[in-house]
Amino acid sequence: MDGKKTRVLVVDDEQSIRDFLTMGLEDEGYSVETAKDGLTALTKMHENPFDIVILDVMMPGMDGYECCRMLKHKYDVVVIMLTAKDQAEDTVKGLKIGADDYLAKPFSFLELLTRMEVRLNSRFPQKNTVIRKGLFSVDNARHEITFENEKLDLTPTEYKLMCLLFDNVNIVISKETIMNKVWGYDYFSSSNVVEVYIRNLREKLQDTSHRYIKTERGFGYKLDVE
Repeated sequence: MDGKKTRVLVVDDEQSIRDFLTMGLEDEGYSVETAKDGLTALTKMHENPFDIVILDVMMPGMDGYECCRMLKHKYDVVVIMLTAKDQAEDTVKGLKIGADDYLAKPFSFLELLTRMEVRLNSRFPQKNTVIRKGLFSVDNARHEITFENEKLDLTPTEYKLMCLLFDNVNIVISKETIMNKVWGYDYFSSSNVVEVYIRNLREKLQDTSHRYIKTERGFGYKLDVE
């Protein structure tokens, strides 16, 4: 990461797949656009190139293979192909025309994320520099956060919460937003889960005076890195 979000183009003729991947990838910090066919994908790529394309094979008109061939011919872009087919010859065909990776539907979203990270790290190493703000640094490729040059021992949920605060430095984030972004469900006023996890993070930062993670009473929390 170089301070800019990695741009992802999701190309699939199924609206449900486009919506699902958009929601999931945006939650992971990617900038996402979609296209329902190959021609639209090529147009969008020409207008504002993407870093990675998630490309369905079976589409009306221009199929994924032809779209992939044209993308790889003109752009330095990572292409991961998706297909309902799970046969060796389909995989070989996709890889021969330049696809970087191949996933058969249905697929695990976590597996897709992992494959994306691996391919992006390999193709664009300059994007993998650690983001630093004040005494904090985040390495999204390694899923590590350091404070005062010491790696924090965080659970996956603590990591996600800390990243949310880090990405919105000096911006107050409401408890409702935190619940939706970190836990993925609506906030209930009787729940104190946010307070519990904020307390855990403060303990790991030894932030007894709330110097870094600040409470804005009645509004939410913010990370101060100055």
